[in-house]
Parts: sequence; structure tokens; C-alpha cells
Amino acid sequence: MYSNKRLFGLILGIVSAAIIYILPLEGLSYKGKMCMALTLMTVVFWAFEIVQSGFSSGIYLVLLIIFKVAEPEIVFSPWIGSTMYLVIGAYLIASSVKSTGLGERIAYMFILKFVYSYKSIIISTFILTGILSIIIPHPWARSFLIMSVMSVVIKSADIPKEDSIKIGFSVFAASVPVSMIFLTGDSVINSLAVQASGSSISWIQWFVYMGPPNIVASILTCILILVLFKPTKEVNINKEEIKEKLNALGSISSLEKKTITWLTIAVVLWLTDSIHGINIGWITLFISMLMSFPVIGEILSPKHWGEVPVHVLLFLTAAMTIGKVGAVTGMNNWIVENILPSSITSNLYVLIIVISVGIHMVVGSVIAVMGIAIPALLIFTEQLEISSVAITLMVYTSIGIHYILPFHHLNILVGQGEENGMYGQKEVMRLGIPLTVVVFIIVLLEVPYWKIIGLL
Repeated sequence: MYSNKRLFGLILGIVSAAIIYILPLEGLSYKGKMCMALTLMTVVFWAFEIVQSGFSSGIYLVLLIIFKVAEPEIVFSPWIGSTMYLVIGAYLIASSVKSTGLGERIAYMFILKFVYSYKSIIISTFILTGILSIIIPHPWARSFLIMSVMSVVIKSADIPKEDSIKIGFSVFAASVPVSMIFLTGDSVINSLAVQASGSSISWIQWFVYMGPPNIVASILTCILILVLFKPTKEVNINKEEIKEKLNALGSISSLEKKTITWLTIAVVLWLTDSIHGINIGWITLFISMLMSFPVIGEILSPKHWGEVPVHVLLFLTAAMTIGKVGAVTGMNNWIVENILPSSITSNLYVLIIVISVGIHMVVGSVIAVMGIAIPALLIFTEQLEISSVAITLMVYTSIGIHYILPFHHLNILVGQGEENGMYGQKEVMRLGIPLTVVVFIIVLLEVPYWKIIGLL
């Protein structure tokens, strides 16, 4: 079944590209047509997962150069800025927190103090995700760390399989809205949103703009999970076993102390980036490099480079390049003139949500949709003199907390399966469908909130 899906996706992608190339798209240059054809083909490849995203992304980047759609310096322009290096540094920092045992220690201490029942377990997945998002700037690393701790809770409390699946799903579902509260909560996509806006957004500014709306989104998501996924029986947490696991870690090690020191420095520098003027990408990479140095570091070693996934970097490069090359070749302008409505309606913000969610339903990838929707909608709304930051963050909110199927959000997709979060497509759809209502609620709340703080 999976092989048939991949084969169908391969054929559909190639045929889609061929159709775009053959069609007489008036007003679109050769480069613009090739950009659209290759982009559509790649998005189909991503949606059907015909190969790992890194391979299909690499093909896309190379074909843009081979067919002379854009020069290499434009295709690989994401590597000139700080975003890619923020991602590399974030993965290394996340690895340090995991390998030293610091993250696990924090999680066990939190559970011992605050977790007593099934309800408190679900709520704790959201709170723990929020706490760890400050020091682990990548959602996957946080989720798998929390899941490893929850596995101990599940085993010690003898929680039934059916309820274990609900807990596992809550861990990964929590990572979706919570990761958008802080700029470093998701070092990949949040930074991409900043870059797509064309403006500089500090750590504090991000929290002011996106923190309150996504705290509300996190609370609503948590409530939905508690309502939709009730336990089959009461849960009794075996605190003694949790204490044993914590005691097994021993007293806090020198490596953990060094990690805490460097994390504290990183967080302070992130918080004050608007004061010292150093981009958080360079801060993150700099701190992660120093964590390997003798005496002051020795936390990271050469083996930790293996924690930086090359395929994710290629995928991110391709997704960021879509908007860039689309602008250079005229594809973005053509989409605005020929596909989007000819006039702006009074329900502009609802239209933005519908367009963003609609594209996301088909494309699946949050990053890919941002590459397509944000540039087009920025052009579409530029005559209204609305802040590009507001439009960008509105689109990002619409797709960043939205999913109905696992492939709609990588944070959900990575947790799927018995060996990960234990959940499947059924659980995702059960939450995802009503979660679409939450998307509209949050974005429509952002409008008056942003007007109050002066963003709109």
C-alpha cells in the first residue's frame, strides 16, 4: 500500500510539472513557469512522501540551477543568513540537554511535584513542553524527551494501552501550539516566519506578538484533549518508581552544571537581542560551539554532529527558496494576479485564514505553505498598508496550529507509530477536525489584540 502511494505520488508530481510547463500561462515567463512546475512537483513529492524530504528537496534545488531558473546564490541564499545556523545550533543545544540528562532530571522533578492523575498528566505535557521550550529550541527533541519520561509514568502506574495512546498523543499535540509561544520554541519554523516577514523581530517582540494568542491556543488544545480523550479508569501514579529513576541519575553532574550555565547565558542573550543587536541565530551557533571547548565546555563532542539532520537542512533550504525564487521569476506576482480574488473583501482576515488553511490541506507542509502563501498574500495586501509582520504571523498562525492528518504537521507526524507516541491517524483526526475551529478563534482574536498593541 505504501509503495503504491509513493509510486502514485511520483507519477502525479511529474505529470503536474509537465502540465504546468505545457499550459499557455499568459504573463508568466519561462523561468516563472519552470519555477511553478518544479515547485508543484516538489510539493506533491513532499505530500506523498515518495522519498525522505531531504532527497526530494535536494532534487528541487539542483533542478532550479540546471534549468537556469535562478542562480546558485539565489537558490542557496538561505545559507547566507542566520536561520540555517540557528537550526544547527538548536539541534546541538537540544542534544546537550538530552545527553547530559538535564532535561530528564527536570521532567522527573516536575512530575514528582505536580502529577497525580490522568488529568494532571495531560496538563503536565503542555506545561513541561513550555518549560523545556525555553532551553531546548527544537520541538522534536523536547517531545521525545518528554515521551521517554511519560513512558516511565505509564509503566509505573500500569496505565492501560488505550489510555497510554492518549497520553502519547498529548505529548506531541502539545508541541504544536506551545512551540509558537517563544521565538526559540521552534528554531526552524519560527525563524522562517521572521525571515518571510521581511522584518527583524526580536525575542521579546515575538513573545509580545505570538505569546498570548498561542497560550490561548495551547489551553484550548489541552481542553479539547481532556474532553475528547477521557481515561478508561483512574490513574494512580507510582511516585516511588519516579523517585528511583531520579535517584538513578545521581547528584547533578559537572556537565549538567556547565549546561545550565551555558543555557542561562543563551537565554539571557536571546531575551536581550534587541539591546545588543546580535541575531539569535549567531548567538545560538556561538553558544553551541563554545559548549565543545576544553575546560569551559566539553559538553558536546564530535559524535553530537550526528544529531544535526542534513535532510532537515535541505528541506528547510528548499522551502525557504520557494518564496525567494518565486519572487525573482515573477511566479508570486502571477499567482496574485491570476489565482487570488481580484478585489479585497471586507472579510480580509477570514479570507487569509481560508486561503492558508485551504493550501495547507492540500500541500501538508507548514514550511512549504509559508513559502507559497506568505509572498503571495503580502503582494495581495500591500495596497492596504498592513504590516507585513501581521500578515506573515496571521498566515503562520493559520497553518502552524492546524492539522487534520499526520502529514499536515511534522510535529505530529514524527510522533506517529507504536515506537514513538503510540498513536495513529484516528487520534490525529479526532482532535484535528475540531482544532480547525480553534484556528479561526485564535486568528480572529489576534486581530483586535494586535490592534491594541499597534501591530495592526
